[in-house]
Amino acid sequence: MFGKLHHIFDALTDAESEIVQRAAFIFLVALVLNAVNVFYKGTTITPAPGGSYTEGVVGQPIAVNPLLIDKNNPDRDLVTLTFASLTDLAEEIKTSPDGQTWTVRLRKNLRWSDGEPLTADDVLFTLQTIQNPDAHAALFATWHGVTGERVSEREIRFILKVPYVFFSTNLDEFRPVPVHIFGAIPPQNLRLSDFNLEPVGSGPYMANGFEKRRDGFISTFRLVSNPYFAGDEPLIDEFRFRFFISYGDAINAFNRREIDGLSDLSAEDAAHIKISKNLHEVRLPRYYAIFTNPATAAPLKEKEVRRALNLAINRATLISQVLDGHGIPVNGPLLPGIEGGSPIETATSSSQRDEAILLLEKAGWVRGEDGVRTKKINNNHLRLAFELVVPDLDFLVATAKEIKKEWAVIGVSLTPVIMPTSEIANEVMRARNYQLLLFGNVMKLNPDVFSFWHSSERFYPGLNLSLYENKNADRLLESLRRDFDANSRKATLKRFTRLIAEDTPAIFLFSSNYLYAAPKNLGGFNAELMASPADRFRGVTRW
Repeated sequence: MFGKLHHIFDALTDAESEIVQRAAFIFLVALVLNAVNVFYKGTTITPAPGGSYTEGVVGQPIAVNPLLIDKNNPDRDLVTLTFASLTDLAEEIKTSPDGQTWTVRLRKNLRWSDGEPLTADDVLFTLQTIQNPDAHAALFATWHGVTGERVSEREIRFILKVPYVFFSTNLDEFRPVPVHIFGAIPPQNLRLSDFNLEPVGSGPYMANGFEKRRDGFISTFRLVSNPYFAGDEPLIDEFRFRFFISYGDAINAFNRREIDGLSDLSAEDAAHIKISKNLHEVRLPRYYAIFTNPATAAPLKEKEVRRALNLAINRATLISQVLDGHGIPVNGPLLPGIEGGSPIETATSSSQRDEAILLLEKAGWVRGEDGVRTKKINNNHLRLAFELVVPDLDFLVATAKEIKKEWAVIGVSLTPVIMPTSEIANEVMRARNYQLLLFGNVMKLNPDVFSFWHSSERFYPGLNLSLYENKNADRLLESLRRDFDANSRKATLKRFTRLIAEDTPAIFLFSSNYLYAAPKNLGGFNAELMASPADRFRGVTRW
C-alpha cells in the first residue's frame, strides 16, 4: 500500500505536492490538539498534598490563646489555625422555639492536638473562664449573662437571658481551650502560662516550635498538620510564620521570595511589591465615617447642615485617590453583602453638591467674605467651621484633606486635627470631646448594629460615636435582636436605614478592601467576604 502511495506522490506536480504536505501537517496538528482536549476533559486536576507555606506578618505573637485574643493580628492568625471554633466542632446546633436556649452537640471522638479527648467539659470551662473577671478575657462582654449547662460528654446547653437571633455568630467566635491544660492555672495568671506560645488546640494545624532572638523578638513560628483535626486534612503539611517589625521589611522579604504570603496590605504597600503575585482583594465588614457631635458644635444640631455635608462628598474620588481603587462607597450603617445591606451605590455627582449648597442657603446659611457660611441664631453668629479629629494614618489624613477641599466648595471650613489613634481611643472618644470624628466601625457578618446606634450606647464604653438618640430607631434595633423571621427582619432593617438616612447622624464614606499578596500558584484561596483578616485561614485546608 505504501508503494502505491509513493507512486501517487511521484505523479503529483510540485504545487500539488506542497498542497498535500500542508494538508497533512494541518491534519496532524488537529489530531494532536484533539487528543490534548480529550485528555483534559477526561482528567481532573487535583492538588498534591505536602510542602510548606511561609506567611509574613508584621508584629509579634503575645498569647496564642482564644481566652486572651484581642486586637493583636499575629495572635488572631495563629489562633485561627490552631483552635477550631465551636461551630466547626459541632455535629448539631439546635435552638428552642423562644430563642433563649441553644444546644450544641459535639462531633464524636474529638481530640486535642496532644491526643487528649475534647468534650463538653472543655467548652463549659472555656465559658466559665471567659466570664471570670479575673481572666480579663476579650469576649467577656459578649458572653456576659449567658448560662452554660453540661448535658452530656458531647452536649452543652447555652441559656440566654433574652432571645438573640444572632447568637450563632457568638458560637462561631467561641474557640474552646483544654481544661486539662488551663484548669489548674488561676485565671489571673493565664497570661503568664508558657502554653500561650506552645498552644494545645483543635485546629487544622498544631504548634511545632518557634525561634526567638536574644532581644526577645520572635522571628519564626512553626506549625504542622494536626493529626487529630476534626475536619479535612490540610493539603499543605507545614505552615511557617515569619514576623517583621515593619511592612517595609516584610515587602522586601516578599520581593526576595523569602515568604509566600503577606497580609492586610495598604494600597501603597501593595504598589511596592515588584515580583509576580496574585493580589487577592476581599471585603471586610468595616467602614469609615465622619461622626458628628452636635453637643460640641451648635451648627451640627441642624439636620440640613448634616445633610449638606453628606451630599458634598464625592466618594468615588476618595476611593480612587486615597485607596487606589481598593474599596467601595458606603452610604449607610449596613454594608453590602450583609443582611439588610444596600447594594453598592454610585458616587456623589456635581448635582448633589449643588443640592447641598441649596440646602444651606434655604436654611439661612450665607457666605461671608472669607467664603465660610454664617448664620445668626439667638444673637449668636455661628460659622460653618469645624474641627475634624483624624487618626494619624496616612490614608485617613489624605481622606481628611480631600474632604476639606470638597466642603470648601459649599462654604464650610474644616480643620483636621491629627492625633495618634491610641490617644483618640483612650481620651477623645472616652470623653466624647470632638466636633467631628473620622473613625472606623468594625462590624460582624450580621446586621446587629445595636452597639453603634442605640441611645444606650451614647457614652463610653458604648460605640454610638454620634451620640445618636431616636426612640423609633431604638425600638427597631431592640426588636431586630428578637426576630427570627427573615422577612420581618428585612422590613425592620429597611425602616432603620431610612431613619439613619433622614437624620444623618454620621457621614458614611467608604469601606477599604482587605489586600492579600500570595504566589500565583496558590490555589484554594477564594474568599469574597470575611469577618476579619484572620478569617483568610478559614479555608486553609483547601490551600
